Amino acid sequence: MTSSTNEKISVGLDAHGNQVDLSDFEESYYKPGDIAKTLKEYSDSTGEMAEGQIVKGKILKIADKEVFVDVNFKSEGVIPIYEFKNIQEFKEGDEIEVFLEQVEDSEGNLILSKARADFLRVWDKIFEAHEKQDIVQGKLLRRIKGGVVVDLFGIDAFLPGSQIDLRQIPDMDAIIGQTFDLRIIKINKVRRNIVVSRRVILEEGRTQQREKILAELQKGVARDGMVKNITDFGAFIDLGGVDGLLHITDMSWGRVNHPSEIVALGDKVKVMVLDFDENKERISLGLKQLTEHPWKDVEEKFPEGKKVRGKIVSITDYGAFMELEKGIEGLIHISEMSWTQHIKHPSKIVGIGDIVEAVVLKVDKEGQKISLGFKQLEPDPWENVHKDFPVDSVASGKVRNIAAFGAFIELKEGVDGLVHISDMSWTKKVNHPSEVLKKGDSVDVKILSIDGEKRRISLGIKQLTGDPWTALAEKYVIGTEVECKVARILDRGLVVNLSDDVEGFIPLKELGQTVKHPSDIYQMGDATQAKVIEFDIEGRKIVVSIGDYLKSQDESVAKAYLEAHPVKESAAREDRGEKHGKGKGKGQKKAEKENPPEGAEKEKPADPAAGDQKEGKVE
Repeated sequence: MTSSTNEKISVGLDAHGNQVDLSDFEESYYKPGDIAKTLKEYSDSTGEMAEGQIVKGKILKIADKEVFVDVNFKSEGVIPIYEFKNIQEFKEGDEIEVFLEQVEDSEGNLILSKARADFLRVWDKIFEAHEKQDIVQGKLLRRIKGGVVVDLFGIDAFLPGSQIDLRQIPDMDAIIGQTFDLRIIKINKVRRNIVVSRRVILEEGRTQQREKILAELQKGVARDGMVKNITDFGAFIDLGGVDGLLHITDMSWGRVNHPSEIVALGDKVKVMVLDFDENKERISLGLKQLTEHPWKDVEEKFPEGKKVRGKIVSITDYGAFMELEKGIEGLIHISEMSWTQHIKHPSKIVGIGDIVEAVVLKVDKEGQKISLGFKQLEPDPWENVHKDFPVDSVASGKVRNIAAFGAFIELKEGVDGLVHISDMSWTKKVNHPSEVLKKGDSVDVKILSIDGEKRRISLGIKQLTGDPWTALAEKYVIGTEVECKVARILDRGLVVNLSDDVEGFIPLKELGQTVKHPSDIYQMGDATQAKVIEFDIEGRKIVVSIGDYLKSQDESVAKAYLEAHPVKESAAREDRGEKHGKGKGKGQKKAEKENPPEGAEKEKPADPAAGDQKEGKVE
């Protein structure tokens, strides 16, 4: 064995805790035993430091993100710079207190905390304040999610947003930097969490103020308050510890669409106490009650017949509401908007916001209603209608509209009269007014009657001439031979023109031939000779017969007639088929009924709107 193996190996630790072979040191520099003594003294000095203690240290260096601190340990500690609230107040060489969290971590580093040292230094004071519910002061430092960080005795505490004030803070940045009275409501030493509240202090003050206000509260008394909240139905007013509701209907005597038109959040307002319940938990307030009721002297301000000016504030299907002044509105009914126009909707005349004039028609002070009219600004066109259009006089007008029962004639603007279908012709049956008149035609009419109350005028066209039936009775005596032209083909016979304005009727059995339908022989416009067999002056009809005419003629005339008006081949075949027992099927009969032969006119039932139409009837 060599001498080297017999040498005693000495081992020590360096500043980072790593083993070091002390045999490398030259013993000549040290006295015997100095190295061991030095190591023991160093170990003793570090052995006095224990984790979980507050120790003093000296700032060695301040970097961008870290602060290096010497606590007389074998290595310096590093503290994040964010644990120093005001780092600008510190400099290298300053002595500070820090908390020793861990002597050595997995990498041999010394773990220190200034924030925890600050927390533990004031913990007793915080705990005592929490237990006694004392009021403490804190400065608001910065906003974070859900609230604000507060400086409380030099350490961070949390003030939730809901605990800052009695109502929501609209701009939280505006209160940063302010110092408030606070109360500690929650603490957790292990997590170093401190939660404070300002609201609980304000609520205590409000409760005291509320008791005072409720004791003084009386109906009809005006009080000062501040708008705390606004809803669609009103605004809540803080009377100084107690809230009351200012309903939208009690804000103004006028129309209010939304409370924000009258008040805004934070507004200071004077309101009147209208009512409150026995427990005084609900308080009704009024703003408009502080001013005089606008309907007090309404009859003196707006007498009937007065012309007024106002703004259209609302439009409905039945009319428009006009604001005469704040709190007073009148209704212009759709029927009071025009003498001359038929208005389908008030919006065709006025729009919301329009400034218009009207006439006061009626005032109901008790019901708070005022009736107004537009058309009364102009003369009533019916006012002098009896003078302008006396009965039995003749007037000129224009066809404004045509209905199934007659035609409306405009005599002047705003005044129409009706020519009933039965008053259009003495001698012709008029199936529809459009056979005689067209819209826009100018026409002369006779005034038959006037109903001023119902605003109706009856007019006539046939009355422009005398009744011709007395003269016709002399012209068309029974037995008179006449030449006629087919005007209309009906199922039961022919309507024929005896002259330009006189019609007659030939029944099916008087056609001179046996047929199922007049169209089997005749077409529209065909001419034929006939004989008058009936003249009814009361029923206003003339009946003529081709058969009687042919009987009174010689055989050659009858032969010529039959040659001129033969029965159509299709009709003849049908007749022969019937004679041989081959009648028409049900389907064929139904088809002919629904679709009459060409040239035939389908008879229509009488129009119930036309009324009694005896005059002018020719059948």
